[in-house]
Amino acid sequence: MSVKHKEEALKEAKEVKVAIIVVSTSRYEKKIRGEPFEDESGEIAKKIIEKYGYTVTCKEIVPDDKGIIQMWAKKRIEEGDDAIIFIGGTGLSKTDLTYEAIMEILEKEMEGFGEIFRMLSYREIGSAAIMSRATAGILNGRLLVAIPGSPNAIPIALEKLLLPELRHIIFHARRK
Repeated sequence: MSVKHKEEALKEAKEVKVAIIVVSTSRYEKKIRGEPFEDESGEIAKKIIEKYGYTVTCKEIVPDDKGIIQMWAKKRIEEGDDAIIFIGGTGLSKTDLTYEAIMEILEKEMEGFGEIFRMLSYREIGSAAIMSRATAGILNGRLLVAIPGSPNAIPIALEKLLLPELRHIIFHARRK
């Protein structure tokens, strides 16, 4: 890609709005009961996204439910968000449904995101990286991302992969 092409992308996608959706049934249940809970990964993501100059429009906690995850993706698109980042639910347990929910609605998958995320994770945590089903793709010209809920996964996904290219990704996602 030419430097000129990337400069066009940076000019066109000036303000970028990002929604953070943390997928965790246990935290969601504590939230609705009014009990205290920690959301370390969501807070780390918010700080990193804002550090890069993007606007965080919301940070929500939702249960591990395919329909609810898909509803939040569509709702945030309707609200005008450019990127929706789902944190959690990308593992192998029966309740980890973020991957399935996102894959069912994506128009285009960015296979390279998951592949490179797992490679970078492998360098940090070793062979356990193969259990991650991190993914990203496009729906209605918006970026949907699913990353693990581990606090250590957030900087890998955001700082090393997504945020440096976010405006560029959005530029291409919206091209006719």
